[in-house]
Parts: sequence; structure tokens; C-alpha cells
Amino acid sequence: MEVRNTRDHLLQIGLRQIRAMGYASTGVKEILDEADVPKGSFYHHFASKEAFAKEVLELYVRGENERAGKILRDGKAAPLKRLRRYFEELISIYGPTAKISGCLIGNLSLEMADHSDSIQSLLHLSFTNWQAGIAGVLQEAIDRGDLDRSNKPQELAAFLLNSYQGALLRSKADRSSKPLENFLHFVFKVLLKG
Repeated sequence: MEVRNTRDHLLQIGLRQIRAMGYASTGVKEILDEADVPKGSFYHHFASKEAFAKEVLELYVRGENERAGKILRDGKAAPLKRLRRYFEELISIYGPTAKISGCLIGNLSLEMADHSDSIQSLLHLSFTNWQAGIAGVLQEAIDRGDLDRSNKPQELAAFLLNSYQGALLRSKADRSSKPLENFLHFVFKVLLKG
């Protein structure tokens, strides 16, 4: 296996394992066994398990940024319709009926933010950029007159993102889609209703 391919292969397996099991429950040995590569290959590419997890998170965030870009920046639909479609897609992918429920950014925030400065810094940056993308769509809605001009898009985006993450966490705890259904209802039928 080519050097770059080995690295990418390890990251893909790590992403799947950490999403499914969490950071603490994912062992380097399990990753190596599934990748069918020797231990030295792992440490040739990554200084530590923590450094590996940071790169796994970066990989996940790149994928999520692509998803957000496709849906949120699709200028054909009205901004609030794009925003709703975006959250509906996230819920279908990460909600309780998904093969692996939960968002890696949220899950690693719970598990690692207090224990790793480098991962906490990346989590903070990821949330900040995610919030900015949502704020951009909200600003479009304000500019079109779909939302009142008194709205502050950054603060509103922070609230929506925090509410979504909380609903996703609660849906895991309850093993129910009801918290996410409530999120969609109150965001799009009450809070953002022109």
C-alpha cells in the first residue's frame, strides 16, 4: 500500500471507529487490525493517538463543510428553506435512526474538550466556522425581508447550532427522534417564522 494511501486508510478507519465507539474506546490496535497494517505504520504517520484523533476530526469537518456548502450556498431556494433542508439532512444522517447516531464534533466536545488543548482548539474553530455558515444564510434571509432586521445573525446562528446539538444529544439519551422533531418545529414554525 502506498504511503499516502496507508495514512488515508488509517484516517478513514479511525473516523468510522471513533464515530461508533468514541475516542477512549477506540484503540490503536483495533484500528491497525482493521487496516491490516503494522504498528510502525501508525506511528510513522501520527505522533500519538491524540494527534491521530485531531486529524480524524479535521477529516470529518472537511466533509461536513462540503455538505454545508452544497446545501446552504445553493442560491436557488429561499435561505430559510435551505437552512431547514440542511438541518433535516443532518438529522437523517446523525439522528437516532442513523447507523451511527451523533455528531463527531459534539461527541468529541463531550469526551475530549476538557482533556486536550489541541482538540479543544479545533473543536472551537469547527463550531465557530459552522456558526458562521449558518449566520450567512440567516443574513440572506434578513436581507430578503424573510426575517426581521432586528435579528443578529451570529447570535441567532449560535442559538440554532447549540439547540441542534442539544436536541441531538437528547435524542441519543432518549433513543427517540422527538427532541429533533421539536427542534425543527420550534425553529422553523415559531422562531424563524417571518
